[in-house]
Amino acid sequence: MKIVIVSDTHMPRMAKSLPAALVQQLEGADLILHAGDWTTLLVYHELARYAPVKGVAGNNDGEALVAKFGLKRIVNAGGKRFGLVHGHGPVRSRTALQTALAAFDGEQVDAVIFGHSHVPYMKRHEGVLLFNPGSPTAKRKQPLYSFGVWQLNGGELRARHVFFADKS
Repeated sequence: MKIVIVSDTHMPRMAKSLPAALVQQLEGADLILHAGDWTTLLVYHELARYAPVKGVAGNNDGEALVAKFGLKRIVNAGGKRFGLVHGHGPVRSRTALQTALAAFDGEQVDAVIFGHSHVPYMKRHEGVLLFNPGSPTAKRKQPLYSFGVWQLNGGELRARHVFFADKS
C-alpha cells in the first residue's frame, strides 16, 4: 500500500497547482493523507483525482473545511492506526510536535502525522512514528519543498520524505 502524505499546501496563494514532483508520486497512490492548511476545498478535489483522501483542517482553514474534515482523526489503513492532526493549538508555547503528541496521548496509534511548522520531521517516540511531511508549496526557511511517501507491506511501514527544489 502506497500512502502519500502532505500538509500545508496553502493553495492557491502559495501555488496555483500541485507541484510536478508531488503529482508524480500521487500517481499509483492507494491513499492520500493531508495534515491541514488546505485553504480551499479545491485542493481536496484535485488530490481525490488520484486516490482516496483523508485529512484534517488546519489553522488557516475556514469553517467549511473544519466542518468537512475536523481537527483530529484516526485513520485505519493496512492494519495500522494513524493519528492525524495539524499541530496548532490553544497553548501558544507548545511546538507543533508537542501539540501533535498531546492530541493522541493515551490513544493506541502506530504513527502521528502533523504539519503546521512546515518543517519535515521523522522520529520514533515510544514506538510511535512521528511524521511531519513539511510542505510541497510553502517551504518557508527550509532549503527544499517536501512531502512524505509511505509504503506499507505485510504490516511493515517504511516512511520517507521526498525533497525537491522546484514547486512548478
